[in-house]
Order: sequence, then C-alpha cells, then structure tokens
Amino acid sequence: MAHSNSQTPGSSSGPLRSALEDMSTLLDRALVNHRADLTPHEVGRVIALVQGTARVRGLPNVSAEELVRFSGGSLGLAFNLEPNEVGVVLLSPAHDLKAGAQVHRTGRILDFPVGEELLGRVVNALGQPVDERGPLRLATRRPIEQPAPPIMHRAPVTQPLQTGIKVIDALLPIGRGQRELILGDRQTGKTAIALDAILNQHGQDVICIYCAIGQRSSAVAKLISALRGHGALGYCVLVVATGDDPPGVQFLAPYAATTLAEFFMHQGRDVLIVYDDLTRHARAYRELSLLLRRPPGREAYPGDVFYIHSRLLERATHLREEHGGGSLTALPIVETQGQNISAYIPTNLISITDGQIYLSPDLFRKGILPAVDVGRSVSRVGGKAQRHCFRAVAGELRLSYAQFEELEVFARFGTRLDDETRSTLERGRRVREVLKQPQYEPLPVADQVAILFAASEGLLDTVSLDEIADVERAIRQALAGELPVIAQRLNVGDRLTEEDNEALRRLVRRVVAASQKRDDHANT
Repeated sequence: MAHSNSQTPGSSSGPLRSALEDMSTLLDRALVNHRADLTPHEVGRVIALVQGTARVRGLPNVSAEELVRFSGGSLGLAFNLEPNEVGVVLLSPAHDLKAGAQVHRTGRILDFPVGEELLGRVVNALGQPVDERGPLRLATRRPIEQPAPPIMHRAPVTQPLQTGIKVIDALLPIGRGQRELILGDRQTGKTAIALDAILNQHGQDVICIYCAIGQRSSAVAKLISALRGHGALGYCVLVVATGDDPPGVQFLAPYAATTLAEFFMHQGRDVLIVYDDLTRHARAYRELSLLLRRPPGREAYPGDVFYIHSRLLERATHLREEHGGGSLTALPIVETQGQNISAYIPTNLISITDGQIYLSPDLFRKGILPAVDVGRSVSRVGGKAQRHCFRAVAGELRLSYAQFEELEVFARFGTRLDDETRSTLERGRRVREVLKQPQYEPLPVADQVAILFAASEGLLDTVSLDEIADVERAIRQALAGELPVIAQRLNVGDRLTEEDNEALRRLVRRVVAASQKRDDHANT
C-alpha cells in the first residue's frame, strides 16, 4: 500500500509571511525614526611644493597650526592662512608628494606625548622615538603651543641651580626658574657648559631636557654617549631635530621640548631645559617665512622673530606652591659671529632672558676654560639665588677680578709697577687659574667654596701658577678627609662661621706648605 508525503500547498507560508511582515514593520519604523547626520569633509589639493613647504587650496575652514594629512600619509602643519590658499609646513620627508595630491584635515592641533616613560629616551619633535629602544606607550598628549603662566602664578627665583662650574656658581649664579643665555662664537664651549650643568644635576632631583636644533647627527650622538657614560641619561630626555630634518621640524622642536618640561613642572618638579641652539631655530623660521612669502625685515628675518622666542622663553618660570611649586630653568644657546653680541638675534635674546654668559674666543685660544668673559656676562637674578656660603666667599670676587683684567691690560704698557699693583696682578692671575675647570668635572658646593675661599683670602699667593691645579686637588681631598662636617654644611648651603673660616685657613695653609716642601725636595 502506497503512502503519500505530500502537504497542502501554502500550509507553511503562513509563519514565513508573518515573519516578513514583522521585519517590514520594524524597518519602516526604523526608517521613520532615523535622521542622517551629514559630516562635511574638506579635501584640498596641493598646487605647489617648495623645499619643505606646500601651498594648498580647498581647505577653507582649516585652523591655524592644525595637522593635515597628505594622500601619501605624510603630515603637514597649517602655517599660513590666506583667503584663497593655505601655506603648509611639511613635517616629514615627502619624496612622492607632487602637485595635485589630496590633502585632508585631521581636526588635531599639533601635540606632543608627555609622561615619565620618556625619561632616558631620545625622540624627535613629533614625539617619535629615534633611539631604537622600542615604541613609546603614552596616552597623554599636550598641545605644543601653550600660554605662558600669568604673573600672579609666578614665585620669586630664590633657590639656586648649581652647575658645578666655579666661575658660574660663584660669579654668575643661576636660580631655578631663571632664563640664562649662553652665547659666543662657534667652538668656544657653549654646549660643554650646558652639558656640565646637566651632569651636575645627578642626585639633585632635577629633570633635564636637551633640545638639539639643527645639530649634526654626529654631535648629537657624541652628546648622548657622554650622558650615558656619566650615568646622566636616566634623568634626561633628548628632543632632537638634526640638520637633515625639514625646517618645519627644526622650528617646532623647542616648543615640543618645552611642552614636556611644563608637564613635569606642573607636577611640582624642577626642570632644566637646554635649547641648542636658537640661532639655527631663527634661521629655520626665516627659511620657512621666505618660502611662504612672508615679508622680510632686518637681516631677512620676518617681523615676528622676536615673538617666536619670547613666547618660548616666557614659559620658563618658578610657580607658586598653590599652582604646583615646580620650576623650569632655561639655558638657551645662541651663536655669535666675530664676537658681535649686538647682532639681531643675540640682542633679541639678551633682552628676553635674565642674564647672559658670554664665552670669549680670545680666552678660549689662551686655554682659559671655560672661556667665560666675566666682564661681559651678567646674571640679573644675582645673589638672590645664591647660597650664603657662596655669597660670603665670592661677594667681592667678581668686582676684583674685573678690575684685575682691566689692570692687566694697562700693565702691558708700563715697565715699572708699584708693589700694590704687582700684588693685585699676582692674586688676579691665581684667581683666574683657580676658575679654570676641565670639562666633565663639575664640583660640589663644598669643594668650590673651599677653593674660592683660599684664592680670595690670598692663601694661594705664594703658589706658582703651574702648581695651582695640584694644590686645588689637594685642598679638595683634605676637606673631605679632615673637615667632613664643614663640607656637609657647605653642601646644604649653611653659613660659614668664624670658626669655620679659621679651620679652612689652617687646612689651606697646611696643604700649601706641604706642596712647597715637596717642590723644594724635588728641586734639591
């Protein structure tokens, strides 16, 4: 007997039809409630490319200093906002970029990553690591352009920033929150002074940021090696824009480094930042301005070249406790030509900063290192940021040393000198010899005070110039071994009592006598 499996047609269409009707109802309801959000997307096109800059049309609403992205993936910065076009500064090499390429807005103002993870690292002006130590994982970024702290947020500069260099700490003291310019002709030791100041912050809880602007890659590599060799890289961050980078990157490097420094300052930390150097920074800005057809002024620099440096250096300050209490000390470096400190960029920076350290090529050629010309250098904070022990020892040393230098010039024209003049010259020569200091050997406060005390008291007048370095080394060793309590008090900045002065006199006289005895024995 046959069995039939056939079903009545349409018997299964009821549930399917019902499901389709429900789905249609849901779609109709969704369409009724949906409101399309239209997002405008501006796309421009490159109309010209000239040596690290681009002229773009088609971005009418782009913001100043907004990042833009080219079709090849390279980045640029909106620099000139004109009615019909935008001048863009290229931030990365764009070898494949050509006229007609598309340009897209990103909606981002140029920013820089900040955080503790950057300590010990070398990054470029965009925050990208260049030290081959792996990527950075930093979630916090801050705009590189920030307004300077208002006047009411600033505290007086009273705490010293010791550089470990005798001539600076004694005669040209630098305070935390100060801006002290270092200027001089090329190859006179400007970077060496900044490097020694960084090395002297070891164990002082001071974060150091070195910003290289337009430097040779070999010079930057040498500096990194010196920091690593002296154990200083751990508390340093290097922001590097070499001479091979586009001029836009060189221009942005110091602002990026300052943004990182401000991050630590607002946490209550003390920060030292070195700009090496702002002469190349000004040249990079001049190049960009001329390429973007901005009107030139004196020496072909644009009219706002003063403003680009003032808005940078005004961010260095000492904050009041209610606003964090941190400090940002700036050591900008500028290069002069032919010892001309009245040139355009040097005079601009001298007027912005709180003093200058001038390095003389004449002193450099004579072997007087560091080649600091005390007469042409000044610290406008002065003794307010100097420890009491330094102030007591070096109070009249600057004036007497300047008088010695002037007297030495006139003494060359005279054959007969009175005893007082001859004594002044002999003491001045020994003070100058004492102020000499090798690179990579910053000294603690106690050692500096003891040596300067000996020179100012005339206790080294009987020591020959060739023996000054050996006697100085012996004084430092004797101080650590025989007067550790006084040395400890000097290192924390305590005042010298009359008993301390007498103990130092006895120690120096003993060292000098022992040195002369050894010389007499060697001669016989």
